Amino acid sequence: MEEGSGSDIHNYSRSESASPISNVAQDHLFTILLLLPVQSILSLSMTCKRFRALTCSDTLWESVCKRDWGSRRVDALKSSNHHFLQFPWMRLYKQLSQMDSFVCYDLSDPDCNLDSPAARASHSLNFVSDCLVLFGGGCEGGRHLDDTWVAYIGNDFRRMLKWQKVNSGIPSGRFGHTCLELGDFLVLFGGINDHGNRQNDTWVGQVTYAENIGITFSWKLVDVGAIAPPPRGAHAASSIDNKRMVIHGGIGLQGIRLGDTWVLELSENLSSGRWYEIVTHPSPPARSGHTLTCIGRSRIILFGGRGLGYEVLDDVWLLDERDLGYPTWVQILYELQNESASLPRVGHSATAVLGGWLLIHGGEDSYRQRKDDFWVLDISAISCITRLNCKARLAKMWKRLRANGCQPRRRSFHRACADHSGRYIYVFGGMVDGFLQPTESFGLRFDRDLFLVDLVLHL
Repeated sequence: MEEGSGSDIHNYSRSESASPISNVAQDHLFTILLLLPVQSILSLSMTCKRFRALTCSDTLWESVCKRDWGSRRVDALKSSNHHFLQFPWMRLYKQLSQMDSFVCYDLSDPDCNLDSPAARASHSLNFVSDCLVLFGGGCEGGRHLDDTWVAYIGNDFRRMLKWQKVNSGIPSGRFGHTCLELGDFLVLFGGINDHGNRQNDTWVGQVTYAENIGITFSWKLVDVGAIAPPPRGAHAASSIDNKRMVIHGGIGLQGIRLGDTWVLELSENLSSGRWYEIVTHPSPPARSGHTLTCIGRSRIILFGGRGLGYEVLDDVWLLDERDLGYPTWVQILYELQNESASLPRVGHSATAVLGGWLLIHGGEDSYRQRKDDFWVLDISAISCITRLNCKARLAKMWKRLRANGCQPRRRSFHRACADHSGRYIYVFGGMVDGFLQPTESFGLRFDRDLFLVDLVLHL
């Protein structure tokens, strides 16, 4: 309708008041809108003045962001006083949904004057209680490390970090273990030591920071009773409901790749726990060096890894317990629009980030060629196809991102984690291409670089 036509305005107002839906209370309309996909909300904004005002309101779009990104992400953005919150939530949502690049900063000490973690790979890196926590890993000569390092971040995400070494030697040294956040705690499981021994112990770590005291950190062994997953390393783990730990696969005894899935339930004080196995059909084939990432309180994405035949995989699986009330594996089929793209990889990182994306970085292919690329997997596309119980192949599930600023080197078996908002992603270490030396027959070396990925670039 063009402005300036009196008869059109009269007819428009009369038809609007005659529409039954226009008589629905605003809070009820608000609830209905939050049940719709974003494209439907945008379409409704063009139907009448009332819908246009409601569907463009900052209150609605803040709720849409909470729905699609999680309340924790939005609350973290609001509490951290990011400058871009002066922009409407609708603009922020659209900018992130159309994201094709990011900016990357090198936070490493160029002169190595500061006390910081040594070069390593297959370690763990977590963001918990406003701190980065790094533990263990493997280093030159196939040796394991047993050190724990903590760096307080606060609200200053782009500064060079001041690392502090704490509680060295507990737990025992290892690499290829998993460690994840459950609230303000860390839960660590398994790993391999430099004698090739696989572990199946479970530890809980807690970090606290106070201005007058500084950083304190403690690990404690969890009593899980007589039943525990078989010992392993190079497995994958994720939280579920922010209360339980899920592990899958890895390399077990005698170097056998595993395909089992286990869940750990912890007591309220985290002093004890109970492991139980999930047996479903179908389920992901055995593998190692893959990733598990929580994309919602009760959903986990599995991607990639190395299979039983030493092949490098690019399959995607969803572990979901929302509909049936118990965890079920579903394979997500997809097609790449760019035929030259190469997604199969092992030793990559997969991080849930702001905007409803899963950020994949690095890894190596079947020829052990390391990668420096960044991809995002669209979580909303997966949610849509599983909600419809559809077996179709998704054509727009993956998108490659461009890095501006610092360009990280090709790497594998590094580690990455995001802050609570999901805007900032830290990446540390890994194996990178080295210069061939007489003692380096494969041209590999361990890395100690720390860099920061900032997802919000154009606001």
